[in-house]
Amino acid sequence: MSEDSNDKAAARLFDAADGRVLAEAALRSITASTARVRGDAFLRLLVRDLAQALDVTYVIAGRVIGMDDGEGIRTLAVWAGGDYGANLEYSLRHTPCQDVTRQSMCFHARGIQGDYPQDTLLVEMGAESYIGMPMIDTEGQTLGILAAIDTRPMSEDKRLLALSLLSIFAARGAAELQHQDREQQLEAKVRRRTDALLAAQATLVEQEKMVALGTLVAGVAHEVNTPIGVAVTAASTMVSYAEQLLQCVGGERVSRSELVATAQRLREGAQLIERNLARAADLIGNFKQLAVDQGSAHVSEVALREHAQSVVSAHGPELRKVGLVVDIDIAPELRLWLDAGRWSQVLSNLLMNAAKHGYPDGGPGRVTLAMRLAPESEGAWLLAEFADDGVGLTAEARERLFEPFFTTKRGQGGSGLGMHIVYTIVHQMGGQVAVAGEAGAGCRLKLRLPIKSGVSSANRTRPQP
Repeated sequence: MSEDSNDKAAARLFDAADGRVLAEAALRSITASTARVRGDAFLRLLVRDLAQALDVTYVIAGRVIGMDDGEGIRTLAVWAGGDYGANLEYSLRHTPCQDVTRQSMCFHARGIQGDYPQDTLLVEMGAESYIGMPMIDTEGQTLGILAAIDTRPMSEDKRLLALSLLSIFAARGAAELQHQDREQQLEAKVRRRTDALLAAQATLVEQEKMVALGTLVAGVAHEVNTPIGVAVTAASTMVSYAEQLLQCVGGERVSRSELVATAQRLREGAQLIERNLARAADLIGNFKQLAVDQGSAHVSEVALREHAQSVVSAHGPELRKVGLVVDIDIAPELRLWLDAGRWSQVLSNLLMNAAKHGYPDGGPGRVTLAMRLAPESEGAWLLAEFADDGVGLTAEARERLFEPFFTTKRGQGGSGLGMHIVYTIVHQMGGQVAVAGEAGAGCRLKLRLPIKSGVSSANRTRPQP
């Protein structure tokens, strides 16, 4: 071999070694800068570092998308000279990127605009050379491209360096895109299941409300039957008294004492009918008010003591069945602007929770319902307290009382939604509810409702609603 040939071979070996050193240095530098970032942040650092390592004007990382005229690219990161460029979308038709998405490396050392005359983006960039690699996932699908574009021709040495770096980081970029896809799929799946769970929960809550209303209807119907039955019996008796009175008046001799006695019996019967029909009317009125309240969502001024009494009266049959007495400690003048329907639901659920769970062996028992305004120094709040002297709550029940579907009566008709509905409604009204007192010493709950603009009390200056 001649001396000249030896010199050329040595030069090639030197250039190859120098290229490997350069590639290894660039690989270490890019790997170090991108090691601790993921997703779009990784791609932004990658395009910047690749542009610097390859000494090219542009580096693009983009995802394959569907467009009206076929496939296109949505850029995720663009390095444009000395800074990041704006992301954009463009069609793959008549572009070198189209060849890349067919899973082949595309290289044009010079004259790229002439090779793709319909690609106006290349003209805007002033592109002269191009090298691109596909980002392919583990299932063999092309997710995107990684391309280096320069405004100068690209030498063979630069091509080899670009080929090495783009091959490595196109695989890493594909992994990032695949990870993003899986995260999005997982998030979509979680959203679908969460929506389905919320829909199912809403349905169960509505069913629970209907069950509670059904129980209330049955109790009121049973309670109304008693005074109406008494009134019917009294009315029937009065008919016979009236016939006796007619016989006395129509007889030959009329006894004053007999007339007075018959009239007295008629008056007593009428009074008995009046009292029992008034009792039935009160029961029906309380039930009607409670049913209308729970079916409406209307803010109005509520006399809190009268409202609580109507709710307690409507639930009278269930409470008496257990032997519960309800003490209402609310000032008669305390009035508040609130959603009476939702507040009725809260009080109903609290009463029924005490009746069902507070006295598993039956009563007698005593429930206290108290309400007052917080001192002005503590803010504008209505403070309510509900307490019973029943068996109380276990440590687990105290922790999980407001969880949906938690119940100590599983398999015995308990749905586990009553106190969750209380918690949900109170928080929807901007308030708070919490368990107070010691474990095992009855059940004691504290509630707070905000007194907002348009909400008033007779104890304070009332703003116009």
